[in-house]
Amino acid sequence: MRIKETLNLGKTDFPMRGNLPVKELERQNVWAENKVYEQRQKLNEGKPTYVLHDGPPYANGNIHIGHALNKITKDIIVRYKSMSGFRAPYVPGWDTHGLPIEQQLTKEGHDRKKMTKSEFRDLCHKYALEQVDKQRDGFKRLGVAGEWDNPYLTLQKEYEAAQIRVFGEFAKKDLLYRGKKPVYWSWSSESALAEAEVDYHDVVSPSAFYGERVMDGKGVLDTDTYMVVWTTTPWTIPGSEGITIDAKFDYLVVTHDGDTSKKFVIAADLINKCAELFEWSDVETVKVVKGAELENVTAEHPFFAGKELITMLGDFVTTDAGTGLVHTAPGYGDDDYNIGRKYGLDVFAPVDDRGYLTAEAGPDFDGVFYEEANQIALDKLKDAGLLLKHMPYEHSYPFDWRTKKPIIFRATDQWFASVDKIRGQILAAIDDVTFSPDWGKVRLHNMIRDRGDWVISRQRVWGVPLPVFYAEDGTPIIEPETINHVADLFGEFGSNVWFDREAKDLLPDGYTSEHSPNGTFKKETDIMDVWFDSGTSHQGVLAERDNLTYPADLYMEGSDQYRGWFNSSLITSVVVSGKAPYKSVMSQGFTLDSDGRKMSKSIGNTIDPSKVIKQMGAEIIRLWVLSVDSSSDVRVSMEGMKQVSESYRKIRNTMRFLMANTTDFDQKTDGVAYDDLESIDQYMLIRLNSFVEEIRGHYEKNEFLDIYKKLMNFVTTELSAFYMNVAKDVVYIDAENSKTRRSMQTVFYKILVSFSQLLTPVLPHTTEEIWGFLKEEEEFVQLSEMPEVTHYSNETTVIENWNSFMNLRGHVLKVLEEARDAKEIGKSLEARLDLYVSESNMKMLDSLDANVQQMLEVSDLHIQAIEDAPTSATNFNDGVSLVASPAEGEVCQRCRMTSTDVGLDDAYPELCARCAAIVRAEYPETITEGLEK
Repeated sequence: MRIKETLNLGKTDFPMRGNLPVKELERQNVWAENKVYEQRQKLNEGKPTYVLHDGPPYANGNIHIGHALNKITKDIIVRYKSMSGFRAPYVPGWDTHGLPIEQQLTKEGHDRKKMTKSEFRDLCHKYALEQVDKQRDGFKRLGVAGEWDNPYLTLQKEYEAAQIRVFGEFAKKDLLYRGKKPVYWSWSSESALAEAEVDYHDVVSPSAFYGERVMDGKGVLDTDTYMVVWTTTPWTIPGSEGITIDAKFDYLVVTHDGDTSKKFVIAADLINKCAELFEWSDVETVKVVKGAELENVTAEHPFFAGKELITMLGDFVTTDAGTGLVHTAPGYGDDDYNIGRKYGLDVFAPVDDRGYLTAEAGPDFDGVFYEEANQIALDKLKDAGLLLKHMPYEHSYPFDWRTKKPIIFRATDQWFASVDKIRGQILAAIDDVTFSPDWGKVRLHNMIRDRGDWVISRQRVWGVPLPVFYAEDGTPIIEPETINHVADLFGEFGSNVWFDREAKDLLPDGYTSEHSPNGTFKKETDIMDVWFDSGTSHQGVLAERDNLTYPADLYMEGSDQYRGWFNSSLITSVVVSGKAPYKSVMSQGFTLDSDGRKMSKSIGNTIDPSKVIKQMGAEIIRLWVLSVDSSSDVRVSMEGMKQVSESYRKIRNTMRFLMANTTDFDQKTDGVAYDDLESIDQYMLIRLNSFVEEIRGHYEKNEFLDIYKKLMNFVTTELSAFYMNVAKDVVYIDAENSKTRRSMQTVFYKILVSFSQLLTPVLPHTTEEIWGFLKEEEEFVQLSEMPEVTHYSNETTVIENWNSFMNLRGHVLKVLEEARDAKEIGKSLEARLDLYVSESNMKMLDSLDANVQQMLEVSDLHIQAIEDAPTSATNFNDGVSLVASPAEGEVCQRCRMTSTDVGLDDAYPELCARCAAIVRAEYPETITEGLEK
């Protein structure tokens, strides 16, 4: 029998190995069978409630790495709260209505125009549920715990009913109106869009500088004068109703190059730039006028002879580009619309749903796609002798975020929710919310401050219908009686009932209106904006479910949701209750590839979480989430995942070492009280408590990157590089029941318990595996609580002394490394160390009450006064000098120390005296068996 086998040293066959892709699934099945999530909720009954409300991802396609970042972050927060004194249920949700599902079904060959609306909606409903199932499986595989069998879906009957009642609150407060005004119009989707559904990209458009002849100069301008206007959308010129200038600007009336037959009006600050563009070499100023003097001057429309365009004073004209005179079409832009209303202009937008100009734009434009109409407009201006210059102009332009196509501004009849009427209340509600990062508050405040009225209608099929009826005279009917009745119908039958029944069958029995003397009504055909759907989840979920609370403690989503879900939820909540739906808001950045590009399937730079899981396991993705600063954009790469995998390996191997060396330890019978612990073990227990305190503090603030950094530092520096190295000479070598060994095992076990609990929010599969080897009361670590912090009366002194020692140890490591580099020694256990210290350092070493040689991991140690240090010693300025040299003697085959007393015991010729004595006492049978050579 070999000595190592006899002593069971190292326990290298300990069963805690990786194989995460397989073991994680096995463990998740065990959790499901034992209803661990439900058990945790039961344990937390009666505790203070903490609700993180899940912002619903869109039910379309497989989950991506951005989903993983979002859901795992939420899971970390909820798991921590659940283990630290809170009842923290997690109800996942999905956004299930909207255009992408319609588009996907169309791609699959379904023609909605050949089907009834209900038939097509049934297909959408079925497809959405299939996507929910697919994504749910993906989220569960990531180890996210929650009410997966009872999520909320925006297509659920009870949810739709609650949404209708929120709509009713808008109506009750007179916040709804129908009007014709410009909206973001997606010709590729054939629907209006909300601000949150628009992305901006740089584009190059044809800009045009052209003249419009004065018809009535109001005594200020002559009729041979041309107002020089500028536009970057020539296709909208048929919709022009006026010219906007700034009252404060100076405007010049000029001629050029000796031609006095025509005069031109241009802003004074832009005359030089324009003259250069128009290639005017000699410009003469005829007159200088203030913008205010030009109000109500009229000019002739360049395409419609005799049509007057009025000059208006506005505050959106700049001198950054152009001429200081802006082509104004109230049907094609917000600023244009607002100033047009002030001056009583028509809202004229001769373009259809698909982006094609209509006959009202004139015969040259009829049936022409708007982009192609740009060239026609330029040609007409040129033929009329009005075009002064056209050139490409690069600027930021809105795109449909789903179809990736540019949109247009187009005036259409839509339903609007007035933000302006309640803007002050919404802004006041923001002041009661805390934000992480802090800048989120300013961002949301500014977005609400600058937001126009909310376009809540959509010209689609798959969504919640607007519960509006129209009387015979066209009057909209949005009364509490009708809205509540529709809500009740939706709650019983779902929103398909709106399309299945006639208007009279959707109204309350016996309903009459003075606006419909014949009792005939029509129903609205538009659906609600999906942001209204998801934005009412505080009522459809938080206020409805008994285990949740309204407002929620936290909304946590991507930073784009300041203009999306954070925004719409805030508005609807203020309308319903006068307060925000959340007490705090936390936002994350986007996931980018390693080059900083936004991830896109079309580019091929995405990372599929399922592939990472198959290769490495979900724990690697979860640890990766902890390791990144997600408050800003996050770069993701497989190389980064591999680096995190290496960190995981270090954590796992460290825990494996601790577990392998506590298999013969029972805390109840073998545990050592704190006061009786060895000095190094007291130090490490104090450090552990400090670590627990720091990590819990970071959990409380959702500072995940700080947790990761301190975790890896504690594992690699304090445990692996120090405590565990020293431990090998104790737990492997000392007698099984020796006080030194049991002392160290006591701390090992405490570290295992604390780490299992601390890391469960991040690595639940791994910690559950560790927990299975511990002798704790709870069957699952998830049913235990976060470790409490303990303080000891002597901890200040212990920490001071050991910190001083760790500083000295740093000097020793440096000298030993230099000796190794010089080939004077091999491993540190081959070294003799002559340590010369000052009186204060000598007292410090004495106060440790520890085997300093063992702590420094050398075979021979001689401590002397610093005054006796030879000149060859390496001197440090803090009262330490060192000399490293080869230790004398032979290597003990058991403890690996180099010693002069190896073989003194004839029964154990390969062992030093210390090891021989231990083996003789612990394993007397080896004396008679002898040693195998």
